[in-house]
Amino acid sequence: MSSSPGVKIAVGPESSPDWVREAVMRGGGQLCEMSDARGLVWSAPYAPVELAEVLERHPQIEWVQVPFAGVEGYIHLVDEDRVWTCGKGVYAEPVAEHALGLLLAGMRNIGVYAQTREWSGPVGRNLLGANVTILGAGGITTSLVRLLGPFGCRITVVRNMPHHFEGAHEVLTSERLVDGLVGADAVVVALPLTPDTDGILSRAEFEIMESHAWLVNVGRGRHIVTDDLVWALANGEIAGAALDVTDPEPLPENHPLWGFTNCIITPHVGNTPEMAVPLLSERIMRNVANFVSGDPLIGLIHPELGY
Repeated sequence: MSSSPGVKIAVGPESSPDWVREAVMRGGGQLCEMSDARGLVWSAPYAPVELAEVLERHPQIEWVQVPFAGVEGYIHLVDEDRVWTCGKGVYAEPVAEHALGLLLAGMRNIGVYAQTREWSGPVGRNLLGANVTILGAGGITTSLVRLLGPFGCRITVVRNMPHHFEGAHEVLTSERLVDGLVGADAVVVALPLTPDTDGILSRAEFEIMESHAWLVNVGRGRHIVTDDLVWALANGEIAGAALDVTDPEPLPENHPLWGFTNCIITPHVGNTPEMAVPLLSERIMRNVANFVSGDPLIGLIHPELGY
């Protein structure tokens, strides 16, 4: 695709890797300085202050692409004056794969067996035919529901709108979260972090969950009240937890969660850099191409929803 004169795209910050600029050019964008840009591809995941300064100096920028699917670090900048897009849905496949692995590791007791230094007795429950409740209705849930298809699970999706979700047996609004927790053999958290989802699982929810249920979190650590999870694990309120995200993150060396054999912790690796680069590169290329042609952009951020 050839560059379109006047459709100029800047990349920031200056330390952005070359593959970001290459993706812009593959999409047909014309790389330029910030002062000439209509669009901005921002590759720094944790630099909202710097981005705010760039936008204040260059009010002509019409569109901003940020790298993560979760935009809680940038949401205070999002307004109606520009079009904002993120990595929403980009990392769904690898994260859903990781969630499935954590489900199996927990429910089949693989995490505990892996830490045991002697032959032990049989423990575990089937994921086959299990009742699985998933919090969130984005790309991760779409991919995970598909991956769970061969397991014949009964899937409940809890979301903020009562819309149909392909592959789910039941859809509940967040006001009915309790109904989704009762009877669930596994609960998977795949939500964006917003004021409404911050601390959505706490002691009250753990008391409702089944004592054999496993909790998997591939969303954000703050979806779970960590001290309440420690309480739930210590008191057998749930069977275990498998966490790719924690609060705080990174989890300190002496944190109580490390002491539970039935708590599997992975260091936010549902999507690794090796997986992310080609996926995000494709998203940048597609969105630049759409911006050039005037077509709708992918992964729009809705300021009123917070994601």
